[in-house]
Amino acid sequence: MGPTLNRSRAVPLAAILFSLAGCQPTADRQSEGSGSVIVATGSDADNLVPPIVRGVTGKQIIDQIFDYLADPPATLNTVGDQGFTPRLARGWTWSRDSLAITFALNPAARWHDGRPVRAGDVSFTFRVLKDPLTASPIASGLKSIDSISVSDSLTATAWFNRRSPEQFFDLVYNVAVLPEHLLATVPRDHLAESPFAQHPVGSGRFRFESWEHGTSVELVADTTNYRGRPKLDRVVWSVVPDPTTLVVKVLREEADFLEVVRGDGIKQVQESPVAKLVGYPSLDYGYVGFNFRERGSRTRPHQLFGDPTLRRALSLAIDRRAVVRSVVDTLGYVGIGPVVRAQASADTTLAMPAFDPAAARALLDSIGWRDADGDGLRERRGAKLEFGLAVPSSSAIRRQMAVLLQAQWQAVGAKVRLDVMEPVTFFERLGKGQFDAMINAWHTDPSPAGAEQAWGSRGGSNFTGYSSVAFDAQLDSAAVEFDPAQSRSHYRRAYETIVNDFAAVWLFEARYAAAAHKRLTIRGIRADAWWAGLPDWTIAAEQRLARDRVGLGSVAARTP
Repeated sequence: MGPTLNRSRAVPLAAILFSLAGCQPTADRQSEGSGSVIVATGSDADNLVPPIVRGVTGKQIIDQIFDYLADPPATLNTVGDQGFTPRLARGWTWSRDSLAITFALNPAARWHDGRPVRAGDVSFTFRVLKDPLTASPIASGLKSIDSISVSDSLTATAWFNRRSPEQFFDLVYNVAVLPEHLLATVPRDHLAESPFAQHPVGSGRFRFESWEHGTSVELVADTTNYRGRPKLDRVVWSVVPDPTTLVVKVLREEADFLEVVRGDGIKQVQESPVAKLVGYPSLDYGYVGFNFRERGSRTRPHQLFGDPTLRRALSLAIDRRAVVRSVVDTLGYVGIGPVVRAQASADTTLAMPAFDPAAARALLDSIGWRDADGDGLRERRGAKLEFGLAVPSSSAIRRQMAVLLQAQWQAVGAKVRLDVMEPVTFFERLGKGQFDAMINAWHTDPSPAGAEQAWGSRGGSNFTGYSSVAFDAQLDSAAVEFDPAQSRSHYRRAYETIVNDFAAVWLFEARYAAAAHKRLTIRGIRADAWWAGLPDWTIAAEQRLARDRVGLGSVAARTP
Protein backbone atom coordinates (compact mmCIF):
# COMPACT_ATOMS: atom_id res chain seq x y z
CA MET A 1 0.00 0.00 0.00
CA GLY A 2 1.39 3.39 -0.99
CA PRO A 3 1.81 6.40 1.28
CA THR A 4 -1.22 8.51 2.06
CA LEU A 5 -1.51 12.16 2.95
CA ASN A 6 -1.69 13.15 6.58
CA ARG A 7 -5.34 13.93 7.15
CA SER A 8 -6.77 16.39 9.64
CA ARG A 9 -3.41 16.56 11.33
CA ALA A 10 -1.85 19.58 12.94
CA VAL A 11 1.91 20.03 13.11
CA PRO A 12 3.00 18.74 16.53
CA LEU A 13 3.57 21.43 19.12
CA ALA A 14 7.09 20.13 19.68
CA ALA A 15 7.92 20.84 16.04
CA ILE A 16 6.63 24.39 16.37
CA LEU A 17 8.62 24.98 19.54
CA PHE A 18 11.71 23.47 17.90
CA SER A 19 11.44 25.89 14.97
CA LEU A 20 10.95 28.86 17.26
CA ALA A 21 13.86 27.84 19.47
CA GLY A 22 16.24 29.25 16.86
CA CYS A 23 14.80 32.71 17.48
CA GLN A 24 16.99 34.26 20.12
CA PRO A 25 16.05 37.16 22.41
CA THR A 26 16.07 40.57 20.80
CA ALA A 27 19.35 41.61 22.41
CA ASP A 28 21.13 38.58 20.98
CA ARG A 29 19.54 39.01 17.57
CA GLN A 30 20.94 42.53 17.37
CA SER A 31 24.47 41.38 18.18
CA GLU A 32 27.19 41.33 15.57
CA GLY A 33 27.45 38.45 13.12
CA SER A 34 30.58 36.58 12.18
CA GLY A 35 31.51 38.51 9.07
CA SER A 36 30.88 38.78 5.35
CA VAL A 37 30.74 36.22 2.55
CA ILE A 38 31.35 36.97 -1.13
CA VAL A 39 29.87 34.47 -3.57
CA ALA A 40 31.59 34.52 -6.97
CA THR A 41 29.15 33.89 -9.81
CA GLY A 42 29.41 33.90 -13.58
CA SER A 43 26.04 35.54 -14.19
CA ASP A 44 23.98 38.36 -12.75
CA ALA A 45 20.45 37.89 -11.45
CA ASP A 46 17.82 38.14 -14.19
CA ASN A 47 15.52 39.89 -11.68
CA LEU A 48 14.66 39.80 -7.99
CA VAL A 49 10.86 39.42 -8.07
CA PRO A 50 10.05 35.84 -7.00
CA PRO A 51 7.14 35.05 -9.38
CA ILE A 52 9.17 35.86 -12.48
CA VAL A 53 12.71 34.79 -11.59
CA ARG A 54 14.09 32.30 -14.12
CA GLY A 55 17.86 32.28 -13.53
CA VAL A 56 19.55 30.34 -10.73
CA THR A 57 21.48 33.39 -9.45
CA GLY A 58 18.23 35.29 -8.97
CA LYS A 59 16.74 32.27 -7.19
CA GLN A 60 19.69 32.09 -4.79
CA ILE A 61 19.18 35.72 -3.84
CA ILE A 62 15.39 35.84 -3.50
CA ASP A 63 15.48 32.78 -1.25
CA GLN A 64 17.43 34.88 1.27
CA ILE A 65 15.18 37.94 1.01
CA PHE A 66 11.76 36.27 0.91
CA ASP A 67 10.12 33.63 3.06
CA TYR A 68 8.08 30.53 2.31
CA LEU A 69 5.39 28.99 4.51
CA ALA A 70 7.53 25.93 5.33
CA ASP A 71 10.87 24.37 4.47
CA PRO A 72 11.37 20.88 3.00
CA PRO A 73 13.51 18.37 4.90
CA ALA A 74 17.08 17.55 3.93
CA THR A 75 15.77 14.36 2.35
CA LEU A 76 13.68 16.49 -0.02
CA ASN A 77 10.55 14.48 0.67
CA THR A 78 7.79 15.75 -1.61
CA VAL A 79 4.90 13.53 -0.46
CA GLY A 80 2.61 14.79 2.27
CA ASP A 81 4.18 17.08 4.89
CA GLN A 82 6.50 14.67 6.66
CA GLY A 83 9.71 16.36 7.71
CA PHE A 84 8.71 19.89 6.65
CA THR A 85 9.58 22.57 9.20
CA PRO A 86 7.62 25.76 9.94
CA ARG A 87 8.80 29.03 8.47
CA LEU A 88 6.29 31.85 7.90
CA ALA A 89 3.64 29.41 9.04
CA ARG A 90 4.15 28.27 12.62
CA GLY A 91 1.74 25.39 12.06
CA TRP A 92 -0.88 23.94 9.73
CA THR A 93 -3.91 21.67 9.80
CA TRP A 94 -5.37 19.42 7.10
CA SER A 95 -9.09 19.13 6.48
CA ARG A 96 -10.63 15.66 6.75
CA ASP A 97 -10.89 15.30 2.97
CA SER A 98 -7.37 16.72 2.44
CA LEU A 99 -8.76 19.35 0.08
CA ALA A 100 -7.84 22.24 2.37
CA ILE A 101 -4.80 23.14 4.45
CA THR A 102 -5.08 25.93 7.00
CA PHE A 103 -1.87 27.78 7.89
CA ALA A 104 -1.37 29.71 11.13
CA LEU A 105 1.17 32.46 10.47
CA ASN A 106 3.87 33.44 12.91
CA PRO A 107 2.65 36.72 14.51
CA ALA A 108 6.24 37.90 14.92
CA ALA A 109 6.96 37.89 11.16
CA ARG A 110 7.67 41.34 9.74
CA TRP A 111 8.44 42.77 6.34
CA HIS A 112 11.76 44.55 6.14
CA ASP A 113 9.94 47.89 6.17
CA GLY A 114 8.47 47.01 9.59
CA ARG A 115 4.94 46.09 8.53
CA PRO A 116 3.59 42.76 9.85
CA VAL A 117 3.24 39.82 7.49
CA ARG A 118 -0.43 38.93 7.21
CA ALA A 119 -2.59 36.19 5.75
CA GLY A 120 -3.72 38.64 3.09
CA ASP A 121 -0.17 38.67 1.77
CA VAL A 122 -0.33 34.91 1.21
CA SER A 123 -3.63 35.16 -0.66
CA PHE A 124 -2.35 38.12 -2.68
CA THR A 125 0.81 36.24 -3.67
CA PHE A 126 -1.21 33.32 -4.97
CA ARG A 127 -3.35 35.65 -7.12
CA VAL A 128 -0.21 37.25 -8.57
CA LEU A 129 1.27 33.86 -9.42
CA LYS A 130 -1.90 32.66 -11.13
CA ASP A 131 -2.56 35.85 -13.09
CA PRO A 132 -1.77 35.21 -16.80
CA LEU A 133 -0.38 38.75 -17.04
CA THR A 134 2.35 37.81 -14.58
CA ALA A 135 3.47 35.00 -16.90
CA SER A 136 5.10 33.22 -13.98
CA PRO A 137 7.01 30.01 -14.74
CA ILE A 138 5.79 28.75 -11.35
CA ALA A 139 2.08 28.98 -12.17
CA SER A 140 1.87 25.58 -13.85
CA GLY A 141 3.02 23.93 -10.62
CA LEU A 142 0.03 25.35 -8.73
CA LYS A 143 -2.77 24.06 -10.91
CA SER A 144 -4.24 21.87 -8.15
CA ILE A 145 -4.87 24.93 -5.93
CA ASP A 146 -8.12 26.80 -6.56
CA SER A 147 -7.66 29.68 -4.16
CA ILE A 148 -6.30 30.87 -0.82
CA SER A 149 -8.81 32.42 1.54
CA VAL A 150 -8.27 34.50 4.69
CA SER A 151 -10.07 33.79 7.99
CA ASP A 152 -8.29 36.46 9.99
CA SER A 153 -5.02 38.37 9.82
CA LEU A 154 -2.96 35.32 10.78
CA THR A 155 -4.93 32.47 9.20
CA ALA A 156 -4.86 31.49 5.51
CA THR A 157 -6.46 28.42 3.97
CA ALA A 158 -5.38 26.89 0.66
CA TRP A 159 -8.23 25.17 -1.20
CA PHE A 160 -7.37 22.33 -3.57
CA ASN A 161 -9.43 20.97 -6.47
CA ARG A 162 -7.99 17.49 -5.99
CA ARG A 163 -5.99 15.41 -3.56
CA SER A 164 -2.48 14.66 -4.72
CA PRO A 165 0.64 13.22 -3.12
CA GLU A 166 2.56 16.47 -3.55
CA GLN A 167 -0.08 19.12 -2.94
CA PHE A 168 1.60 20.39 0.25
CA PHE A 169 5.01 20.48 -1.42
CA ASP A 170 3.64 22.27 -4.50
CA LEU A 171 2.32 25.09 -2.35
CA VAL A 172 5.04 25.67 0.22
CA TYR A 173 8.01 25.05 -2.10
CA ASN A 174 6.87 27.37 -4.88
CA VAL A 175 5.21 30.30 -3.12
CA ALA A 176 7.61 32.94 -1.82
CA VAL A 177 5.24 35.33 -0.04
CA LEU A 178 5.07 38.92 -1.32
CA PRO A 179 4.06 42.17 0.48
CA GLU A 180 0.61 43.19 -0.75
CA HIS A 181 0.96 46.72 0.57
CA LEU A 182 3.91 47.36 -1.79
CA LEU A 183 2.74 45.50 -4.89
CA ALA A 184 -1.06 45.77 -4.97
CA THR A 185 -1.03 48.68 -7.44
CA VAL A 186 1.80 47.39 -9.66
CA PRO A 187 0.54 46.05 -13.02
CA ARG A 188 1.20 42.32 -13.15
CA ASP A 189 2.79 42.53 -16.58
CA HIS A 190 5.22 45.22 -15.39
CA LEU A 191 6.60 43.64 -12.24
CA ALA A 192 10.11 43.47 -13.68
CA GLU A 193 10.15 47.22 -14.35
CA SER A 194 8.66 48.28 -11.02
CA PRO A 195 10.57 50.16 -8.29
CA PHE A 196 10.07 47.05 -6.13
CA ALA A 197 12.15 45.04 -8.59
CA GLN A 198 15.09 47.37 -7.98
CA HIS A 199 14.68 47.36 -4.20
CA PRO A 200 12.78 44.24 -3.11
CA VAL A 201 11.32 44.07 0.39
CA GLY A 202 10.85 40.64 1.94
CA SER A 203 10.59 38.98 5.34
CA GLY A 204 13.65 36.70 5.11
CA ARG A 205 16.71 36.68 7.31
CA PHE A 206 18.64 38.92 4.90
CA ARG A 207 17.56 42.34 3.66
CA PHE A 208 18.26 43.73 0.21
CA GLU A 209 20.99 46.37 0.28
CA SER A 210 22.08 47.16 -3.28
CA TRP A 211 22.27 45.90 -6.85
CA GLU A 212 24.87 47.17 -9.27
CA HIS A 213 23.72 45.46 -12.44
CA GLY A 214 26.37 43.28 -14.00
CA THR A 215 28.65 43.68 -10.98
CA SER A 216 27.15 42.73 -7.62
CA VAL A 217 24.09 42.17 -5.45
CA GLU A 218 24.52 42.83 -1.74
CA LEU A 219 22.36 41.66 1.17
CA VAL A 220 22.68 42.53 4.85
CA ALA A 221 21.51 40.74 7.98
CA ASP A 222 17.99 41.44 9.19
CA THR A 223 19.12 41.87 12.79
CA THR A 224 15.64 41.61 14.36
CA ASN A 225 14.27 38.84 12.17
CA TYR A 226 11.55 36.71 13.73
CA ARG A 227 13.50 33.52 12.88
CA GLY A 228 16.72 34.80 14.38
CA ARG A 229 19.55 36.99 13.18
CA PRO A 230 21.71 35.41 10.45
CA LYS A 231 25.12 34.24 11.60
CA LEU A 232 26.66 36.39 8.83
CA ASP A 233 26.58 40.17 8.60
CA ARG A 234 26.52 40.44 4.81
CA VAL A 235 26.45 38.35 1.67
CA VAL A 236 27.35 39.64 -1.78
CA TRP A 237 27.04 37.94 -5.14
CA SER A 238 30.00 39.23 -7.16
CA VAL A 239 29.59 38.81 -10.91
CA VAL A 240 32.74 37.61 -12.66
CA PRO A 241 32.04 37.58 -16.42
CA ASP A 242 35.27 35.75 -17.26
CA PRO A 243 34.69 32.13 -16.15
CA THR A 244 38.42 31.38 -16.24
CA THR A 245 39.02 33.74 -13.33
CA LEU A 246 36.18 32.61 -11.08
CA VAL A 247 38.22 30.12 -9.04
CA VAL A 248 41.11 32.61 -8.87
CA LYS A 249 38.88 34.94 -6.84
CA VAL A 250 38.61 32.30 -4.11
CA LEU A 251 42.30 31.39 -4.25
CA ARG A 252 43.21 35.09 -3.83
CA GLU A 253 40.69 35.51 -1.01
CA GLU A 254 38.72 38.00 -3.08
CA ALA A 255 35.71 35.66 -2.80
CA ASP A 256 34.66 33.04 -0.28
CA PHE A 257 32.52 30.64 -2.28
CA LEU A 258 32.21 29.42 -5.85
CA GLU A 259 29.34 26.99 -6.34
CA VAL A 260 31.01 24.89 -9.04
CA VAL A 261 34.69 24.27 -9.75
CA ARG A 262 35.88 22.05 -12.60
CA GLY A 263 38.96 20.72 -14.34
CA ASP A 264 42.28 22.24 -13.34
CA GLY A 265 40.48 24.35 -10.76
CA ILE A 266 39.89 21.29 -8.61
CA LYS A 267 43.61 20.61 -8.28
CA GLN A 268 44.27 24.30 -7.62
CA VAL A 269 41.77 24.30 -4.76
CA GLN A 270 43.16 21.05 -3.33
CA GLU A 271 46.65 22.55 -3.25
CA SER A 272 45.54 25.94 -1.90
CA PRO A 273 46.38 26.94 1.68
CA VAL A 274 43.18 29.02 1.93
CA ALA A 275 40.54 27.07 0.00
CA LYS A 276 38.80 23.70 0.26
CA LEU A 277 36.51 21.56 -1.89
CA VAL A 278 32.95 20.99 -0.74
CA GLY A 279 31.09 18.23 -2.57
CA TYR A 280 27.31 18.22 -2.79
CA PRO A 281 24.50 16.55 -4.77
CA SER A 282 22.72 18.24 -7.64
CA LEU A 283 19.32 18.53 -9.28
CA ASP A 284 20.80 20.11 -12.42
CA TYR A 285 20.93 18.64 -15.89
CA GLY A 286 22.11 20.02 -19.23
CA TYR A 287 20.63 19.41 -22.64
CA VAL A 288 20.54 20.60 -26.23
CA GLY A 289 17.05 21.92 -26.87
CA PHE A 290 15.71 22.06 -30.43
CA ASN A 291 13.28 24.90 -31.14
CA PHE A 292 10.09 23.30 -32.45
CA ARG A 293 8.84 26.69 -33.68
CA GLU A 294 10.19 29.16 -36.16
CA ARG A 295 12.27 31.85 -34.49
CA GLY A 296 9.98 34.19 -32.54
CA SER A 297 6.80 32.41 -33.68
CA ARG A 298 4.21 30.67 -31.49
CA THR A 299 2.50 28.81 -34.32
CA ARG A 300 4.77 28.10 -37.30
CA PRO A 301 6.95 24.96 -37.05
CA HIS A 302 10.71 25.39 -37.30
CA GLN A 303 11.91 24.78 -40.85
CA LEU A 304 14.48 22.29 -39.56
CA PHE A 305 13.47 21.01 -36.14
CA GLY A 306 9.82 20.59 -36.92
CA ASP A 307 10.98 17.35 -38.58
CA PRO A 308 11.35 14.49 -36.03
CA THR A 309 13.57 12.49 -38.41
CA LEU A 310 16.06 15.33 -38.59
CA ARG A 311 16.05 15.66 -34.78
CA ARG A 312 16.67 11.93 -34.54
CA ALA A 313 19.56 12.06 -36.99
CA LEU A 314 21.21 14.95 -35.15
CA SER A 315 20.78 13.08 -31.85
CA LEU A 316 22.41 9.92 -33.20
CA ALA A 317 25.36 12.01 -34.40
CA ILE A 318 26.31 12.97 -30.83
CA ASP A 319 28.63 10.86 -28.68
CA ARG A 320 27.23 12.02 -25.36
CA ARG A 321 29.53 9.85 -23.26
CA ALA A 322 32.64 11.23 -24.94
CA VAL A 323 31.39 14.81 -24.60
CA VAL A 324 30.70 14.45 -20.88
CA ARG A 325 33.96 12.62 -20.19
CA SER A 326 35.97 15.19 -22.13
CA VAL A 327 34.48 18.25 -20.45
CA VAL A 328 33.55 17.27 -16.89
CA ASP A 329 35.29 13.91 -16.42
CA THR A 330 33.97 12.29 -13.21
CA LEU A 331 31.98 15.36 -12.11
CA GLY A 332 29.06 14.52 -14.33
CA TYR A 333 26.85 11.68 -15.49
CA VAL A 334 25.51 11.19 -19.00
CA GLY A 335 21.94 12.52 -19.05
CA ILE A 336 18.98 10.17 -18.64
CA GLY A 337 16.21 12.52 -19.78
CA PRO A 338 14.38 15.42 -18.09
CA VAL A 339 15.19 13.92 -14.69
CA VAL A 340 18.19 13.42 -12.40
CA ARG A 341 19.29 10.42 -10.41
CA ALA A 342 18.42 12.00 -7.06
CA GLN A 343 14.73 12.03 -7.93
CA ALA A 344 12.48 9.12 -7.03
CA SER A 345 11.29 8.78 -10.63
CA ALA A 346 14.79 8.36 -12.09
CA ASP A 347 15.24 5.23 -14.22
CA THR A 348 18.74 4.57 -15.47
CA THR A 349 17.53 1.56 -17.50
CA LEU A 350 15.62 3.78 -19.93
CA ALA A 351 16.97 3.27 -23.46
CA MET A 352 18.65 6.40 -24.80
CA PRO A 353 19.67 7.18 -28.40
CA ALA A 354 22.97 5.45 -29.16
CA PHE A 355 25.89 7.18 -30.84
CA ASP A 356 25.59 6.01 -34.45
CA PRO A 357 26.92 8.50 -37.04
CA ALA A 358 26.39 6.02 -39.89
CA ALA A 359 22.71 5.75 -39.01
CA ALA A 360 22.56 9.55 -38.71
CA ARG A 361 23.93 9.95 -42.25
CA ALA A 362 21.49 7.37 -43.61
CA LEU A 363 18.54 9.13 -41.99
CA LEU A 364 19.62 12.49 -43.41
CA ASP A 365 19.92 10.91 -46.87
CA SER A 366 16.43 9.42 -46.51
CA ILE A 367 14.78 12.80 -45.98
CA GLY A 368 16.63 14.53 -48.79
CA TRP A 369 19.52 16.17 -46.99
CA ARG A 370 22.49 15.30 -49.23
CA ASP A 371 25.94 16.67 -49.97
CA ALA A 372 25.49 16.99 -53.72
CA ASP A 373 28.56 19.17 -54.39
CA GLY A 374 30.97 17.34 -52.07
CA ASP A 375 31.79 20.35 -49.90
CA GLY A 376 30.90 18.50 -46.69
CA LEU A 377 27.67 20.44 -46.13
CA ARG A 378 24.28 18.91 -46.84
CA GLU A 379 21.60 20.70 -48.83
CA ARG A 380 17.96 20.13 -49.66
CA ARG A 381 15.93 22.04 -52.24
CA GLY A 382 18.50 24.83 -52.27
CA ALA A 383 18.65 25.21 -48.47
CA LYS A 384 21.75 24.33 -46.46
CA LEU A 385 21.70 22.23 -43.32
CA GLU A 386 22.94 24.91 -40.96
CA PHE A 387 21.66 26.42 -37.73
CA GLY A 388 22.69 28.41 -34.68
CA LEU A 389 23.43 26.92 -31.27
CA ALA A 390 22.85 29.45 -28.46
CA VAL A 391 25.23 29.18 -25.50
CA PRO A 392 25.64 31.46 -22.45
CA SER A 393 29.11 32.99 -22.19
CA SER A 394 29.09 32.47 -18.41
CA SER A 395 29.20 28.67 -18.67
CA ALA A 396 32.62 27.27 -19.55
CA ILE A 397 31.16 23.75 -19.53
CA ARG A 398 28.47 24.52 -22.08
CA ARG A 399 30.86 26.50 -24.27
CA GLN A 400 33.30 23.57 -24.34
CA MET A 401 30.51 21.12 -25.06
CA ALA A 402 29.24 23.36 -27.85
CA VAL A 403 32.58 23.15 -29.64
CA LEU A 404 32.54 19.34 -29.45
CA LEU A 405 28.93 19.19 -30.67
CA GLN A 406 29.77 21.51 -33.53
CA ALA A 407 32.53 19.14 -34.68
CA GLN A 408 30.37 16.02 -34.34
CA TRP A 409 27.51 17.55 -36.31
CA GLN A 410 29.97 18.77 -38.94
CA ALA A 411 31.09 15.15 -39.36
CA VAL A 412 27.60 14.22 -40.61
CA GLY A 413 27.24 17.27 -42.85
CA ALA A 414 25.59 19.91 -40.65
CA LYS A 415 27.08 23.37 -40.20
CA VAL A 416 26.54 24.82 -36.73
CA ARG A 417 27.12 28.44 -35.78
CA LEU A 418 27.94 28.98 -32.09
CA ASP A 419 25.90 31.92 -30.81
CA VAL A 420 27.71 32.77 -27.56
CA MET A 421 25.92 35.51 -25.65
CA GLU A 422 25.70 37.16 -22.25
CA PRO A 423 23.44 35.29 -19.81
CA VAL A 424 20.76 37.99 -19.69
CA THR A 425 20.59 38.05 -23.48
CA PHE A 426 20.58 34.24 -23.56
CA PHE A 427 17.51 34.04 -21.33
CA GLU A 428 15.77 36.83 -23.22
CA ARG A 429 16.27 34.96 -26.50
CA LEU A 430 15.01 31.73 -24.95
CA GLY A 431 11.94 33.43 -23.54
CA LYS A 432 11.08 34.93 -26.92
CA GLY A 433 11.88 31.78 -28.88
CA GLN A 434 14.59 33.59 -30.85
CA PHE A 435 17.00 30.70 -31.34
CA ASP A 436 17.40 27.56 -33.44
CA ALA A 437 18.94 25.26 -30.85
CA MET A 438 20.52 25.95 -27.47
CA ILE A 439 22.44 24.32 -24.65
CA ASN A 440 20.56 24.98 -21.46
CA ALA A 441 21.11 23.83 -17.90
CA TRP A 442 17.91 23.19 -15.96
CA HIS A 443 17.71 23.36 -12.17
CA THR A 444 14.77 21.03 -11.60
CA ASP A 445 12.48 20.76 -8.59
CA PRO A 446 12.92 17.89 -6.15
CA SER A 447 9.55 16.71 -7.42
CA PRO A 448 9.67 14.88 -10.77
CA ALA A 449 6.40 16.65 -11.57
CA GLY A 450 8.57 19.74 -12.11
CA ALA A 451 9.37 18.38 -15.59
CA GLU A 452 6.11 19.96 -16.70
CA GLN A 453 7.56 23.46 -16.25
CA ALA A 454 10.27 22.88 -18.85
CA TRP A 455 8.63 20.31 -21.14
CA GLY A 456 4.86 20.25 -20.62
CA SER A 457 2.66 22.02 -23.17
CA ARG A 458 1.45 24.27 -20.32
CA GLY A 459 4.93 24.78 -18.87
CA GLY A 460 5.95 28.33 -18.07
CA SER A 461 9.59 27.63 -18.99
CA ASN A 462 9.02 25.44 -22.04
CA PHE A 463 11.43 27.38 -24.24
CA THR A 464 11.54 24.84 -27.07
CA GLY A 465 7.79 24.67 -27.66
CA TYR A 466 7.75 20.89 -27.32
CA SER A 467 4.15 19.70 -27.05
CA SER A 468 2.94 16.13 -26.61
CA VAL A 469 -0.48 15.00 -25.45
CA ALA A 470 0.99 11.64 -24.42
CA PHE A 471 3.79 13.23 -22.40
CA ASP A 472 1.38 15.60 -20.62
CA ALA A 473 -1.05 12.77 -19.87
CA GLN A 474 1.59 10.56 -18.27
CA LEU A 475 2.88 13.42 -16.12
CA ASP A 476 -0.67 14.23 -15.03
CA SER A 477 -1.31 10.58 -14.14
CA ALA A 478 1.92 10.32 -12.18
CA ALA A 479 1.13 13.46 -10.21
CA VAL A 480 -2.14 12.07 -8.81
CA GLU A 481 -0.98 8.51 -8.22
CA PHE A 482 -0.49 7.59 -4.54
CA ASP A 483 1.07 4.20 -5.29
CA PRO A 484 4.84 4.84 -5.71
CA ALA A 485 5.28 1.95 -8.16
CA GLN A 486 2.43 3.17 -10.37
CA SER A 487 3.72 6.73 -10.17
CA ARG A 488 7.19 5.64 -11.32
CA SER A 489 5.58 3.66 -14.16
CA HIS A 490 3.78 6.78 -15.42
CA TYR A 491 6.95 8.85 -15.18
CA ARG A 492 8.89 6.21 -17.09
CA ARG A 493 6.34 6.29 -19.92
CA ALA A 494 6.52 10.09 -19.96
CA TYR A 495 10.31 9.96 -20.25
CA GLU A 496 10.10 7.30 -22.96
CA THR A 497 7.75 9.57 -24.91
CA ILE A 498 9.96 12.65 -24.83
CA VAL A 499 13.14 10.64 -25.50
CA ASN A 500 11.54 8.91 -28.49
CA ASP A 501 10.32 12.28 -29.77
CA PHE A 502 13.97 13.43 -29.81
CA ALA A 503 12.90 16.69 -28.20
CA ALA A 504 16.45 17.22 -26.94
CA VAL A 505 19.89 15.71 -26.66
CA TRP A 506 20.16 14.82 -22.97
CA LEU A 507 23.79 15.72 -22.36
CA PHE A 508 24.71 15.58 -18.69
CA GLU A 509 23.66 15.52 -15.07
CA ALA A 510 25.91 17.56 -12.81
CA ARG A 511 27.88 16.30 -9.83
CA TYR A 512 29.12 19.38 -8.05
CA ALA A 513 32.17 20.40 -6.08
CA ALA A 514 32.29 23.93 -4.71
CA ALA A 515 35.36 25.96 -3.82
CA ALA A 516 35.09 27.56 -0.40
CA HIS A 517 37.40 29.52 1.87
CA LYS A 518 38.64 27.31 4.70
CA ARG A 519 37.43 29.83 7.25
CA LEU A 520 33.80 29.01 6.40
CA THR A 521 31.72 26.51 8.33
CA ILE A 522 29.03 25.57 5.82
CA ARG A 523 25.65 24.25 6.92
CA GLY A 524 22.42 23.20 5.28
CA ILE A 525 23.44 22.32 1.71
CA ARG A 526 20.62 20.48 -0.07
CA ALA A 527 20.61 18.82 -3.49
CA ASP A 528 18.15 21.44 -4.72
CA ALA A 529 19.87 24.45 -3.16
CA TRP A 530 23.40 24.80 -1.83
CA TRP A 531 22.28 28.17 -0.47
CA ALA A 532 19.48 26.77 1.73
CA GLY A 533 21.49 27.12 4.96
CA LEU A 534 23.41 30.28 4.04
CA PRO A 535 22.05 32.33 6.98
CA ASP A 536 23.64 29.80 9.36
CA TRP A 537 27.10 29.72 7.79
CA THR A 538 29.77 30.99 10.15
CA ILE A 539 33.32 32.31 10.11
CA ALA A 540 35.72 31.60 12.95
CA ALA A 541 36.66 34.79 14.79
CA GLU A 542 40.39 34.15 14.42
CA GLN A 543 40.03 33.75 10.63
CA ARG A 544 38.14 36.92 9.79
CA LEU A 545 39.56 39.12 7.09
CA ALA A 546 39.74 42.90 6.93
CA ARG A 547 36.75 42.99 4.58
CA ASP A 548 34.63 41.31 7.26
CA ARG A 549 34.78 44.52 9.23
CA VAL A 550 33.89 46.95 6.45
CA GLY A 551 30.94 47.43 4.12
CA LEU A 552 30.94 45.03 1.23
CA GLY A 553 30.02 47.68 -1.30
CA SER A 554 33.64 48.78 -1.61
CA VAL A 555 34.82 45.18 -1.60
CA ALA A 556 32.46 44.21 -4.40
CA ALA A 557 33.69 47.13 -6.44
CA ARG A 558 37.23 45.75 -6.18
CA THR A 559 36.20 42.26 -7.28
CA PRO A 560 34.53 42.68 -10.69
